[in-house]
Parts: sequence; C-alpha cells; structure tokens
Amino acid sequence: MTGARSLAAAQTIPKRGDVAANLEGHVRLIHAAAEGQARVLVFPELSLTGYEVDLAADLAFSERDPRLTPLIELAFSYQMTLLVGAPVRIEPRLYIGAFILCPDRSVDLYTKHRLGAFPPDASPDGLVPPAEATVFHPGDRNPLLRFNGHTAAVAVCADIGRPSHPKEAADRGARNYLASMFVIPADLQQDTARVREYAAKHTLAVVFANFGGPTGGLPSGGSSAIVSEKGELLVQLQATGAGIAIAIEDETGWRTKEVLLES
Repeated sequence: MTGARSLAAAQTIPKRGDVAANLEGHVRLIHAAAEGQARVLVFPELSLTGYEVDLAADLAFSERDPRLTPLIELAFSYQMTLLVGAPVRIEPRLYIGAFILCPDRSVDLYTKHRLGAFPPDASPDGLVPPAEATVFHPGDRNPLLRFNGHTAAVAVCADIGRPSHPKEAADRGARNYLASMFVIPADLQQDTARVREYAAKHTLAVVFANFGGPTGGLPSGGSSAIVSEKGELLVQLQATGAGIAIAIEDETGWRTKEVLLES
C-alpha cells in the first residue's frame, strides 16, 4: 500500500574536515525535518566532511563507521530515511559515498558512479579542489530505497550529468530521485533545469540537496529544491544559509514548507 510521499532536502554549511561539528549540524536539520513531518531527508555530497577532496583519505568512513551511530538512532527514532555523504573506504579503494540510514537501523551505501572536476575558472584565484579521479574510484553500488510504499534511487552530483542515470532509475521502478549535490553558482541554473527535465521525462519527483555555504575553497549555489514528477519546482531555498525544503504529497496534492536555521 502506498502512503503519503514526504521528501526533504537539507541545505548545510559545512566546516572543513570537522566531522563532529558537521554531525551536530546534521542533527539540527534532522530535528527540523522531523517537525515538518519529512520521511526522507537528503544531504549534500560529502556532507559530513565538506567537499574537501584533499582530506578525504584521512577522514574516510568505513561501511559500518561508529560516527554514523547518532544519525542511525535518529533515523530510527523519527522513522525517517536519511541520505548522508562521506568519503568511504572499501579496501583498498576510496569512494564518494552516500550512506542510506534506514528507520530499522540498517545501513546501505551508494557509491558515486561518475567522478568530476571543477575547471580552473571556478575559483577567482584558480585554486580549485583536486580532480576527484586523483583520489577516488568510480563506484558501482546503486541500491534502491523504499519508504511508505514508494521507491527511490540515488544520485551524487556529476551522476546527473549522464542522462542514462535517471532513465535507469525509472526503468528499475523508482519514482523518486534523490540527488546529493555540490553545485557552484555558475552551474546552478543548468543543473536545476536538468533535473526538472529528468523529472518530467521519467515521471520522477526529484530532491536536489546543495550546500548553503562555501566548501572546498569554492562558493556553493545553495537553492536546494524539490521538483514534482511533472517537472514543476515545488519548493526552493535561498542561495545561502542552512535549512530544510519539504514537500509532502497526499490525496489533495503537494504542500510545501521551508525551514531556515540561523547560522
């Protein structure tokens, strides 16, 4: 039986390499999402460390990392599925991971398929993060997740640049596409248009979670959003700051809510 569909995007302001502080930020946003009745909450790419490619090897998580325990317990307490980002080591390789923390305390893992790099002009001084392929391996883990009778697929940032990725998600039965992102201002319009196109073409509700502050030495475009399966922009946060965008669909249609947190 299919129940209400309740989706949320978390927009965070990461602290460089400070997992403890970033965990605290995640906890605040999870509480806010629970108050808004969210049942799936998506965080940005590498949300627990920030997009700090040069620190990834030192900060890498294991598949059953004890640092995830507070979030696992919140997922259980609130009966909410969480998608959180971190570098993950699966010996001997390092991947960009999206941990799927489920309401029954189980943990699954998506590994980013398509690695990316920022051009030199992404930063005014030309100092950009190292290309992902210099540190990470492309992944192939691609679990579906299920909530309240619904099915969702996961994407991490550059994965959405390959049109076959959302198509394969829809072909596998997903009707929700959870995109964990780090998008700079110059790319925001293009990537937002892209996910709206995918949503309408493949009948996918899309969650687009981006950082609300700089990371990796680059600005972020914020503007985390949720898009309906018709490609309609349901709710979108501002370009900066931490907060939650929530969209809930029931028999009456979609209703939305924004929750902004003080920095």
